[in-house]
Amino acid sequence: MSKAKDRTVYKRDDGTWVNKRNDSHRASSTHTTQRAAEAAAREMLKNQGGGELTTKGVNGQIRSKDTIARPDPNPPKDKEH
Repeated sequence: MSKAKDRTVYKRDDGTWVNKRNDSHRASSTHTTQRAAEAAAREMLKNQGGGELTTKGVNGQIRSKDTIARPDPNPPKDKEH
């Protein structure tokens, strides 16, 4: 089950690639390439605090899923490694 802030990148019938938030009816952004749409989706997920990015291929099947997390502002100070 997808959460509201998760995003999906897919190709429209007109050939544009769409970056869309899963709980939205409209696209957040459209792009000419899949790479540009994925980059925009990753940046938006980082800014909103993380989430899951689902990328669909040209045929509409899921190509990949990636969890995007905001960088930890206080990472552990591991002195052993």
